Amino acid sequence: MFTGIITDIGTIRELEQEGDLRARIATGYDTGSIDIGASIASDGVCLTVIALGEDWYDVQISAETVSKTNLSDWQPGKRVNLERALRVGDELGGHIVSGHVDGVAEVIDMRNEGDSTRVTLRAPSDLARFIAPKGSVALNGTSLTVNEVDGPEFGINVIPHTKDVTNWGDLALGDRVNLEIDTLARYVARLAETMPGI
Repeated sequence: MFTGIITDIGTIRELEQEGDLRARIATGYDTGSIDIGASIASDGVCLTVIALGEDWYDVQISAETVSKTNLSDWQPGKRVNLERALRVGDELGGHIVSGHVDGVAEVIDMRNEGDSTRVTLRAPSDLARFIAPKGSVALNGTSLTVNEVDGPEFGINVIPHTKDVTNWGDLALGDRVNLEIDTLARYVARLAETMPGI
């Protein structure tokens, strides 16, 4: 489990297509404190560490994961949002994030509002019903609050601090962003389906 609070920006150092995709990610984390088999959310995707170096770790990514996320867009040099798994006693500063990406949203508009940037995204139609104004979403692993919803389109604000400590400062029109809907929204929708009239 994760919180959607990004704690490092990694850089894709190498990509190798073996049976699965293998990625080497440079990190500022103390890799001596990371175990083989640990989970690290990389742009919101929960990935398992399979090898470690002094300032990097390797992950293996299945074809299924590549097909459901924006990881097919990864190239060497790309910066990625990183978060280590939540430990008992850690502060829950964002919201509960599983690292299981539901789909990919597309950035369709960006405009500055004061020091912040308002971003409009288009969600896959089957996921749009789970996104609610003032609800939470995880986008590229970052816990963000939804401002407004219009069909499959929804808006968020990215403040300067978020742009500084994540890869949101690299965002451009047309970018594909990993989307994980709020787990609570999923369960509420499921409950409403199974118990009409609620």
